[in-house]
Parts: sequence; structure tokens; C-alpha cells
Amino acid sequence: MRAEDIFNKPLTKSQIKRFEAAAARQAAGDDSQINFDDIPPLTDDQLARMVRARDLPPRKVPVSVRLDPAVLEWLKGKGEGHLTRINDILANVMEAELER
Repeated sequence: MRAEDIFNKPLTKSQIKRFEAAAARQAAGDDSQINFDDIPPLTDDQLARMVRARDLPPRKVPVSVRLDPAVLEWLKGKGEGHLTRINDILANVMEAELER
């Protein structure tokens, strides 16, 4: 069986009914039937590594920036995504300044 066979398989009336009911609940903001019991709580380490969430992916402009080697190593030392982290840090500083 190929992936195309699975994706192109027609849904049964019962499946369509269940999907429509789930979509209606989701559209209404009703999450009362979601069972969260199997989701473990976040650890302190996971919470410490969280970064600012973005509402919508903004268009980004490519730029070239020169950083001190120590700054770059510090950013890279926090794991993957050091370029995104630079944007997040600058966005947080900008937002704090605009709130003043």
C-alpha cells in the first residue's frame, strides 16, 4: 500500500460525521472532550527553555550582522536556533522600550 492509497481512500459516512462534529466543537472553542490525562506536566528545565511565542510568522528581512565571538558562542550554547534567538531578544527589547 502506498501513501497515496491511504490519502485518497474515501471516508465513510461515520468518519465524516465524527470529523464534522469535532470541527464544530473546535470552531466553537469547546475543548471539554479532550483528555489531557496522558500529557505530563512541563519540567522546570522545559519551562526555562521556553521562548516568546509568535502570533503570526512575520516577514523577515535578511541582514548581515557582526557579533562578538563570545556573544555568538553564548547564543549557540543555548541550542539550535541562535539566529531566531537573536530576533527574539531584539523583539523583546523593542517591545519593552515601546511600552515605556
